[in-house]
Amino acid sequence: MAQDRAKDRARDRMRDYYEVLGVSRTASDEEIQQAYRKLARRHHPDINKDPEAEERFKDVNEAYSVLADPRTRARYDRFGPDFRQIPEDYDERVAAGGGVRFGQGAPGAYQGAGFDVDFEDLFGGLFGGGVRGGPRRTVPGADQEAGLELTVEEAYRGGRRRISLAGPDGRRDYQVDVPRGVRDGQRIRLAGEGTRGSPDAPAGDLYLRVRIKPHDRYRLEGRDIHVRLPVTPWEAALGATVPLPTPGGTAKVTVPPGSSSGRRLRLRGEGMPHPRGADGDLYAEVRVMVPPRPTDRERKLFEDLAAASDYDPRRPG
Repeated sequence: MAQDRAKDRARDRMRDYYEVLGVSRTASDEEIQQAYRKLARRHHPDINKDPEAEERFKDVNEAYSVLADPRTRARYDRFGPDFRQIPEDYDERVAAGGGVRFGQGAPGAYQGAGFDVDFEDLFGGLFGGGVRGGPRRTVPGADQEAGLELTVEEAYRGGRRRISLAGPDGRRDYQVDVPRGVRDGQRIRLAGEGTRGSPDAPAGDLYLRVRIKPHDRYRLEGRDIHVRLPVTPWEAALGATVPLPTPGGTAKVTVPPGSSSGRRLRLRGEGMPHPRGADGDLYAEVRVMVPPRPTDRERKLFEDLAAASDYDPRRPG
């Protein structure tokens, strides 16, 4: 088990998130998102049956969770794969005498933006006695952040989830209570699960930043959900009550007579839940669909309608 954890640590340290996504270090946010979507579709275990696809899918998600957030990406660019071990208030601690050595090629150091950071020296100074020769200081652990990817349905329902994250001591499992109606970008706090502090100081917290995956049916705008509602020509012309799948279950939508494609129907309170306020709304956009291969009977009825009707949608006024 210890050997497996050591392999995981070595693998995580060698991994370059830019190479995982196949983008340059100067890639824009849009380029990173496009690369992520392409690779996530290619390696998704439900689509790719290669035994190694699931591991590659996890690598892609982990790389995206770091590079998609500007603050986390900046820390990764500065400190490299060990950035999660560096306290958020690193500069303040260094200014106070945290024990960082600047030089060329120090053992165990990461070559950053023009300097080397020796992590053993850094943490030895922070946790082992403060400024060399000075009194021992109590240093709390640093907070950490990781990504938590959810589908629209998972974000809608919330509930308990089990996740596995890579850390300096190998992979760890966590039980996470996801709030119902959690929003994209929202952070979930796991108290005491961050970096360890000095022996007599509390550990930092772990924050999971939620990222809601793009959906082929639903589009989110805040707490509102937008979805397309396919209807038949006769339902659009005569009006009808039709079923509509939503993240919360099947809803009944009343289509008014004379509805054309593009008409939006609002279902109040059927959007994403709000734990401390009004729920969002669901907007169903009408899409009139014709039979792709009409039967002889259907074709005859359409021909009769065409002969009997003088309606021309292209006529001005």
